[in-house]
Amino acid sequence: MMLSLLLLPAVLMFMVSFSKNKNVSIWLSIISFSILLPIIKLFTLPKPYNIWDTYLVADALNTYILLVSSIVGIGVTFALMTLDKHVEVSANSYRRFYRFFAIFWIGLIFSILANNMGIYWIGLELATLSTVYMIKTNHSPTAHKEAWNYMIVGAIAISLVLFGVILIYASAKPILGEEAMSFNLLLSHAKEIPSPFLFEMGFAIASIGMFVKMGFFPMNLWLANIERASFYPVAALFSGILESAVIVGFFRFSQIAMKINYSHLFAFVFIYTILTIFIVSFLIFRAKDFMRLFSLSGIEHMALIALFWVSGGTFAALLHFGAHAFLKPALFLSTGVLESNGKYRIAGALRGYKGMKGALFWFFVSLFLLAIVSLPPSPMFFSELYGFGAMIETAKQSDHMLAMIGAVLFLLILLSVIFYRFVAIYQSMKYEGEENEKKVYTSELFALVIFTLSLMVLLLPSSMAFLRSIS
Repeated sequence: MMLSLLLLPAVLMFMVSFSKNKNVSIWLSIISFSILLPIIKLFTLPKPYNIWDTYLVADALNTYILLVSSIVGIGVTFALMTLDKHVEVSANSYRRFYRFFAIFWIGLIFSILANNMGIYWIGLELATLSTVYMIKTNHSPTAHKEAWNYMIVGAIAISLVLFGVILIYASAKPILGEEAMSFNLLLSHAKEIPSPFLFEMGFAIASIGMFVKMGFFPMNLWLANIERASFYPVAALFSGILESAVIVGFFRFSQIAMKINYSHLFAFVFIYTILTIFIVSFLIFRAKDFMRLFSLSGIEHMALIALFWVSGGTFAALLHFGAHAFLKPALFLSTGVLESNGKYRIAGALRGYKGMKGALFWFFVSLFLLAIVSLPPSPMFFSELYGFGAMIETAKQSDHMLAMIGAVLFLLILLSVIFYRFVAIYQSMKYEGEENEKKVYTSELFALVIFTLSLMVLLLPSSMAFLRSIS
């Protein structure tokens, strides 16, 4: 019953998207808003909750991630109401976007709630393929080219994940049989796995596949390229929802790897994420437009989430995840107004807004830009504080205290480069360039209000306590 309720909005959205009624956009928006209702119901149920036998199981971790993703989806829906005011999009393309958004949402539900590696992979593949067509909603040669590029990179990444799953399954099959696909059983029998080396190989290969899908080293630019070529709501879906489905898989796999050989896991993720942040920090420094800037910044934050998670900073990782999931889509959706008439100009982008709507938009975007670089009281300020603290705490239990302190200092230098770039861009947006009048719409402000309120809720003591309770 619960699974039917979760899938119903997406199924209705898919069916209604074929209608050519002139009011179809209103119905699609209403249906899209309804995705939140069954997820709130699921969030309140006692955990763990079996949605579909042992194949789909809701626990505190994945329901939190699904709730965050649904809020992002509603923010994107508000932005879609005025998409045609900022870019050229036909009624048919608009309906097709929702059609594939429905498929995307079904894949997302299966991947996030999966307690089976095979179902997780199928859900992730479904979400990946549907986004290819959402990119092509923008009928331009660049968008079509990047959609094909995404298909190729996505195929490489998802193939690596599949090969990793096969190796992990093979490592545990002697003791679990056909049940070796279950995340929960793998976690509870991790110390009994007869072939830990085979598992670690599978984990490393699957992790590289997931990292590639999030734009980590060595494929740092493909994500920025497709988000630049597609409409800004697609970029918001990538940063706030698709990456959620990827990172939850990393969380699941790494929980098992921690029990098999924590030092190997930590060293692998530590080196990979620091290398990614090192490259991305200088790419951010050279970014010339908002979409690339926000996209590359998203890669940096996902790398920090992975690093905090394996450092034992579960609370820091989940707080950072929530903050990123709300902040980055908010900034992507703001580009529809910031890049007035398709002109990618940073200088003067925060000038030219008139009236109460303009003042509110200017305030929200300024708030998000300063929050994304972890200035207090941004949730990211606290998550990074706790995350780096967890790294030091992990080092105290090993013989590498000095090495960890050096690594943390190196990370802080890289983050300072990113901080400097964002502050310089903010100053240019506010004080430089020509002042061109830009139009802000009510639905766009509603989307930014939702993200602002969600960020404030993250800082409530009850929210903090809930995130700490997730182990």
